[in-house]
Amino acid sequence: MTEYAWFGALCDDDYEFLGVPDETLRSSWSHCRDIVLRAEANGFDNVLLPSGYSLGIDATSFASAIAVETKRIRLLLAVRLGELVVPQLARQIATLQQIADGRLVINAISSDLPGETMSSEDRYQRTTESITVLRRLLAGKRVDFDGRFISAHIDAPRIAVDAPHDPVIYFGGLSEAARECAAQSCDVYLMWPDTTAQMTEVMKEMSSRAAAYGRILRYGWRSHVIVRETEREARAAAERLLSRLDAATGSSIRAKSLDSTSAGVARQSELRASADADGFIERHLWTGVGRARSGAGIAIVGDPDQVTAKIREIRDAGVGTFILSGYPHLAECDLFARFVLPQLRADEARVA
Repeated sequence: MTEYAWFGALCDDDYEFLGVPDETLRSSWSHCRDIVLRAEANGFDNVLLPSGYSLGIDATSFASAIAVETKRIRLLLAVRLGELVVPQLARQIATLQQIADGRLVINAISSDLPGETMSSEDRYQRTTESITVLRRLLAGKRVDFDGRFISAHIDAPRIAVDAPHDPVIYFGGLSEAARECAAQSCDVYLMWPDTTAQMTEVMKEMSSRAAAYGRILRYGWRSHVIVRETEREARAAAERLLSRLDAATGSSIRAKSLDSTSAGVARQSELRASADADGFIERHLWTGVGRARSGAGIAIVGDPDQVTAKIREIRDAGVGTFILSGYPHLAECDLFARFVLPQLRADEARVA
């Protein structure tokens, strides 16, 4: 069954006009709570709770609160592994899993400590070691581990012993070190938007890497979406989204991101540079969001049938998880749920 997830916008990433801060859309408990509750009401399977150091509100604190206000939707908690002591993190996740009644899943972020800069190779090696130790502790087992960066000789916390589980871990990254980490460690390999042909090559290569470790990966697509009743209206909405952005502001926003020099961001920039005059690399893949956002910077743009067809194309290529977002997030969540999600659910009903 394909998973359709929405985006929680905890990192001050909600706008009516990209690059123009709006106090009513700024990350807060009340605003982000409304997004998650709307995503659940609209039938999404999961919601990404992103995490940043300098922007927005704390994802883990938010997850503990929203878990008791939701009943069905899964919570994809972004965890910045470089900032946390792994045994403490294991106890925290096990506790959150109890609060969420088993609905918590993890988006592992290979982060530096704030103010720290490690090489990509070292950082991803530390991430691999962190996930290895974390999985064992959450399984309720003792760890005796000495790696290059992580050393742990400790019993699992009582809460993990009482309710052991193997966490589902989402992870993304395009560099050689990131791919190797993903092949060894994650369950769902997340990709930022690209052409279907390029995405297929990445999945083929990653499946080969994972097989060398006796593992099988699932795949996810993280992008924005702009859907309207007609393609003309969708393109007009895309143009309006950028209508108050100047180049200097966009550059400043991108430069502030902690991942602004990553291989994935470089690929998004390359795609943006190759787009047509209106910012499209394909008829329904628009790179304009990347002018004011580091990371995933491409949106699927079109009418309901066009957006649905593009998602079907990506799904049929092997992607089983879609993590989507749109601006403003409440409004676009409703539009996607009204125009596209019923068609995708109907596909699943026919297969069943």
